[in-house]
Amino acid sequence: MSTNSVNAINELINFSAESDNGIITVTIDQADRKMNVIGDGFNEAFATLTDAFISDEEAKGLILTSGKSTFVVGADIDQLATIETAEQAFNLVEDLKASLRKLETSGKSVVAAITGTALGGGLELALACHYRIAIDSSKTKLGLPEVKLGLLPGGGGTQRLPRLVGIQKALELMTQGKALSPQQAVEIGLIHDVASDNDELIKKAKKWINNNPKASQPWDNKGFKVPGGDSKHPKMVQVFSIAPAMANQKSHGNYPAITHILSSVFEGCLTDIDNGLKIESRFFVACALSDVSKNMINTLWTQLNSIKKGQSRPERFARSKISKVGILGAGMMGAGIAYVSAKAGMEVVLLDTAIEGAEKGKNYSTKLLDKAISRGRSTEEKKQALLDLIKTTTSYDDLEGCDLIIEAVFEDVDIKAECTRKSEAVIPETAVYASNTSTLPITELAKASKRPNQFIGLHFFSPVDKMLLVEIIVGKETDDATLAKGFDYVGQIAKTPIVVNDSRGFYTSRVFGTYVSEGIAMLGEGIHPRSIEVAGMKSGMPMPPLALQDEVSLSLSLHIMQQTKRALEAEGKTFTPHPAMPVVEKMVKELGREGKKVAKGFYDYPENGEKHLWPELTELYPTTDEQPFQQDLVDRLLYVQANETAKCFEENVVRTVADANVGSIFGWGFAPNQGGTLQFINSVGVDKFVERSRELASKYGERFEPAQILVDMAQKGEEFVDG
Repeated sequence: MSTNSVNAINELINFSAESDNGIITVTIDQADRKMNVIGDGFNEAFATLTDAFISDEEAKGLILTSGKSTFVVGADIDQLATIETAEQAFNLVEDLKASLRKLETSGKSVVAAITGTALGGGLELALACHYRIAIDSSKTKLGLPEVKLGLLPGGGGTQRLPRLVGIQKALELMTQGKALSPQQAVEIGLIHDVASDNDELIKKAKKWINNNPKASQPWDNKGFKVPGGDSKHPKMVQVFSIAPAMANQKSHGNYPAITHILSSVFEGCLTDIDNGLKIESRFFVACALSDVSKNMINTLWTQLNSIKKGQSRPERFARSKISKVGILGAGMMGAGIAYVSAKAGMEVVLLDTAIEGAEKGKNYSTKLLDKAISRGRSTEEKKQALLDLIKTTTSYDDLEGCDLIIEAVFEDVDIKAECTRKSEAVIPETAVYASNTSTLPITELAKASKRPNQFIGLHFFSPVDKMLLVEIIVGKETDDATLAKGFDYVGQIAKTPIVVNDSRGFYTSRVFGTYVSEGIAMLGEGIHPRSIEVAGMKSGMPMPPLALQDEVSLSLSLHIMQQTKRALEAEGKTFTPHPAMPVVEKMVKELGREGKKVAKGFYDYPENGEKHLWPELTELYPTTDEQPFQQDLVDRLLYVQANETAKCFEENVVRTVADANVGSIFGWGFAPNQGGTLQFINSVGVDKFVERSRELASKYGERFEPAQILVDMAQKGEEFVDG
């Protein structure tokens, strides 16, 4: 009876053990968490577990499993965020790797019985086991996604993975942060087998141990060769000669973790596993201490979690659940909102002026579901169940009983007002009315409502089924109960909510506009369009400004500019046209080049070919002899967005730093490596940002003059943080 190791392990917090004829099954189950993570105390407990198992002469094998529906989902990112020194980072990963190395060289068999998703450090834990079995479920994901937070796998992933699946496949998985299904993982040799449930999982694990009592890892066997060749192999030499260029083509040097992953694999696969693991730890340190990692962890982990936990939600209201939602307008946005609402289990009434339009909107869901079925992610039964939830109509009477109305019609105040009046004649007194407007002030739209306190903005992003963000806009009379309901609905459809106060363009549209407008202004100045587009990609944005403007449509942007002009003049205010406006007017009014929707804008869109910049742009706007440095162009594109965000924060348009940062990345794709618009200012340093902004203002115009809040913060030595 293996009482020795079992007793020692059972004394550990969050670990339990039992023995069956010398096979020790250890279950990891962290009581204070929904999912297991590698965090405070884990390394020390795992070291005790390892030593107890190895020194127990009666213990012939070990099964590592989880008491949860997931296995281990990675490192505790909150712990990683506290790393300040190279020594801390190095010791953190070396301590765990020392235990894992002991286990795999113990001469005893170790099996990972993977109950569900295993990511990052969780998968690295499994990779150090001699045999890996996973529950075969569509919910189970296996991968090393560290690159998405500016890190690399520091628990042995960059060394064990290529030695298992080959260098090329390992690089693809790690540099892209790809997650695999269990079947995909079996196909490439990442895991060995699958099980249908926990009982079969443990049964298979025990059988393997009994059949393989003295296991070793492939890389510890004499004569081992990396599958497909090590770093010196001619084929791999070719891979490593091309990979950095391909990575740079996509990342433009903004993500050092990609280069560090390549280096760790290259150098580590020139030597033995022990030296390789040390090499990996050094590159992990470089990632963990980088500004990029700190920026991304701060925003895409810490601040994002604050938002998801309800940082911007009024506290005194019980959580609500929408059962029936009415959607006015079945165009691209309305169709997408209908899909995500039905997917969340809500009854949907999809209303349009013509039944053909409503059916076309519903057909959008059909196409998405057919695609999911073709990829094995859905079934005909699930498809039909979702479609049955969407009722198409042209009658406002069908809105009766809706908890929530979302208007997604054309950006025209009068049309929207008519929708409001017709809806409120039918819907319950308790229903919330929301507009999906992207620019029109909610307070203005709410004037058509009999209950402006229940009127709110829910600004979705296209395509709705893919974009993660919803911008909730609070009008002058919107009450907290309505905000809480809007917030809960966004959570119900599995989107990320940010809350902003009402103003023209709100937050996301207002700041996004500065990016594309700056690129267009550069064109008007005689900067070569190719230089503008390259600067857009170098800045870390997902699309360059001229291409992005084509996607959005030049005619829509002109309509918004003209509408803004009329509104400001009606208020007795002066409208100052942006330098981009005459360029947009010429493109639309004189040349009829409205963007991608008409196959001609700043780019041409040939039917049987790739889009390309319109050759006549340089004739319309001749390239000046003296072109600015590319860094000037990059800075203009980033600084103009960050400065406008600071103004939004100063004017209380955006309420929190977290909402500003997360909204900028999820809303319009502001450079994720910078951690969002306000984090970019923090990273540069507020004083240096002010200094550089003034330099840009002196050269390119007063729109770069730093917001007053920045000048004040620079003098006080402050930075953007939520209280």
